[in-house]
Amino acid sequence: MKRMLMLGLLAAGAAAPACAVDIKAGDWTVNIGGNVNAFYTLVNCNTGFDGGVALAGRALGCGGEGRRTTIGNGLLPSALVTSATSNQNGWDVKALIGIYVATATDSAIAQNSDVDIRQAYFSFGRPEFGTIKMGRDYGMFGYKVITTDMTIQGVGAPVQATQRGRVTLGHIGAGYAYPNHYGQVVYSAPSVLPYGIGFDIGLMSPISDTPIVAPSRYRSKGTPQVQMQATGALGPVKGWVGYKTQHFEAAEATPGAPFNSTRMNAVEVGATMDYGQFAFLANFQKGKALGLLSDADQGGVKSTHRFLQGVYKVDDRLKVGLNWGESKNDDNGPGTGGLEKNTNVTLGAYYALNKALTLVGELGQTRSHPFNGGSSRMNGVAVGGFFSF
Repeated sequence: MKRMLMLGLLAAGAAAPACAVDIKAGDWTVNIGGNVNAFYTLVNCNTGFDGGVALAGRALGCGGEGRRTTIGNGLLPSALVTSATSNQNGWDVKALIGIYVATATDSAIAQNSDVDIRQAYFSFGRPEFGTIKMGRDYGMFGYKVITTDMTIQGVGAPVQATQRGRVTLGHIGAGYAYPNHYGQVVYSAPSVLPYGIGFDIGLMSPISDTPIVAPSRYRSKGTPQVQMQATGALGPVKGWVGYKTQHFEAAEATPGAPFNSTRMNAVEVGATMDYGQFAFLANFQKGKALGLLSDADQGGVKSTHRFLQGVYKVDDRLKVGLNWGESKNDDNGPGTGGLEKNTNVTLGAYYALNKALTLVGELGQTRSHPFNGGSSRMNGVAVGGFFSF
């Protein structure tokens, strides 16, 4: 249960509402938007390995069963996002709060009142100065790939242990690490360079590790986590380069098993390209203590994440796509539980019934491989809809 709860807390990303309502009052504009989504998912697990964060294993993939059904959220939780913007004394100012909730639980009568405040920040800036953001928000590292993943409006890997009481994982842990949520101060430089080159640097409140299958090994140090990102565009190609680092202090160890402190260092390179009716995405992440799902969740293990996607726009309403992701531990550390890698491939169709509602159908397969041979396989199907406002 602890493992399921921890994984549930790691899921999903954010998408901008498509039909948000603007309310104007004097110099202020209040924006109210969000989404409600629900999906019927059915999975079947063929388990040869079920250790560590094996997303295709019976414990996580099928929630402890060989076959399971859930009607719940997809990669995104349902959300209500409110912001207020204005220009005051020549400064553009903004405040935003995002409240997120889940659909499915294991009880028909218990209250489903848990909420997740992932975003609560303010920002201020000028065109010649840039923008400063302060508060709680997603990290920069990994944000662009998860919000460009076609399954942001769908399900991706329909991991049952997280969908019950939370969300599915998309390609988190099977293609990319989660961008996480941090208290942060971020400076975004003004875009004055050619090719739309932009630069962001952020100080994140230092965090402890988030282990899934092993005891906590690290605590946060006094210095903040640092994240940086550069973006640019050349014709139909848009790209980004990211970096993050943090020192983790060793937690108190049991006698005879001392822990060593470690430093997270991770890099990310990604790009999208639009070519007629086709859209392509490629992303690569690699680093020490990057984690399979979140920062240092497997200690100081080095890991590599790869993600590829192709989407074809049939017409103004229908698009179909195929994506593949792999998250791989480069060495078998104590926090891996013997897991070498997770992979997921998803085939999806997304039909815009109107501006508010997108109907979704996905087929996917997730595989988990240990270091010592053998594997687990989870086949899944998801059908549902994503309503944005």
